[in-house]
Amino acid sequence: MPILLFLIDTSASMSQRTHLGTTYLDIAKGAVETFMKLRARDPASRGDRYMLVTFDDPPYGIKAGWKENHATFMNELKNLQAVGLSTLGQSLRTSFDLLNLNRLVTGIDNYGQGRNPFFLEPSIIVTITDGNKLTNSSGIQDELHLPLNSPLPGSELTKEPFRWDQRLFSLVLRLPGLMPSEAEQLGSVPSDESAITPMCEVTGGRSYCVCTQRMLLQCLESLVQKVQSGVVLNFEKTGPDPAPVGEDGILEALKSAPPLGPQLWHSCHKLIYVRPNHKTGVPVGHWPIPESFWPDQNSPTLPPRNAHPVVKFSCVDCDPMVIDKLPFDKYELEPSPLTQYILERKSPLTCWQVYVNNSGKYSDLGHPFGYLKASTALNCVNLFVMPYNYPVLLPLLGKYDILQGF
Repeated sequence: MPILLFLIDTSASMSQRTHLGTTYLDIAKGAVETFMKLRARDPASRGDRYMLVTFDDPPYGIKAGWKENHATFMNELKNLQAVGLSTLGQSLRTSFDLLNLNRLVTGIDNYGQGRNPFFLEPSIIVTITDGNKLTNSSGIQDELHLPLNSPLPGSELTKEPFRWDQRLFSLVLRLPGLMPSEAEQLGSVPSDESAITPMCEVTGGRSYCVCTQRMLLQCLESLVQKVQSGVVLNFEKTGPDPAPVGEDGILEALKSAPPLGPQLWHSCHKLIYVRPNHKTGVPVGHWPIPESFWPDQNSPTLPPRNAHPVVKFSCVDCDPMVIDKLPFDKYELEPSPLTQYILERKSPLTCWQVYVNNSGKYSDLGHPFGYLKASTALNCVNLFVMPYNYPVLLPLLGKYDILQGF
């Protein structure tokens, strides 16, 4: 059940009027309603939960949370007024804390026992703001700062205020007050240069610089496509680059010097899609992504984890391993320079093993917990999650089956 939280800038500057005669706040309200209409086209939207947060001081900024129904959401949206300060940092913290309110009770984060991609609460925060200077009761702020302290129990177990299934997107309204003299340029919408953009990118989201009404509709259609069930991972290469492969999949000698320095595919911060089971409607899985520490019985607390696990991949070609009667989990990767590079190699019969640093007791890199592999049709790349150190475990299970006469 996706959670769609709208964070609306209700600072006084949202009262400025555009050349269309409407205020920025009017445009923000209309954008929320348009998004909901676009989203309603998808049958999966029936399970959506909408929340509304503003820039008002906490707790008054939460207009519609876990208990409020759809009618309350729409009524609160209609009655918003632009009279406050641009307290973006505090409002973002309020939004993340609202999303995380029940996570420790439900055990969804599974602290200390590995991260289960199939335990998730996919959430998207859509911030609609004018991108003006950030302010608080003390004056103007040059940088975006989120309060470090959270009242939620268990918040100290994650370093960041967000979780791996929560992404932040921002519509930064830049519509002019006068009718533009130049014709509108069509194409992709660029990111904005305001303080919220780095925060969006850190969570796996992005910002949009909205200069026209048509551009706004284009952004809303893009955002509807972003409502996906999945979690964000950091994929990072470990070890040397792979040998080049020819068009027919045969290794070629180097025809030219390899490019120097890190390449885009060496490090990617992307989503893996966690599809619901077609029978039950909820994701099903078996194996966790390992924690990045070895348990210490003498430690009084668990070490805090990064919101997004760092998954290392080795570019050594290996044979994919599966055995009967032992399940595995399969997740498709969001398109990225990494998936493009793997698909261009046209090697669907080999895989690259994946690791989590410090997950083993005697090795910094730890043991493999799965692998990256191109699909047979070469149209996507999948992450296969297996039992930890599966290259040792699977042959042992195979021998056990033989001994048992299975």
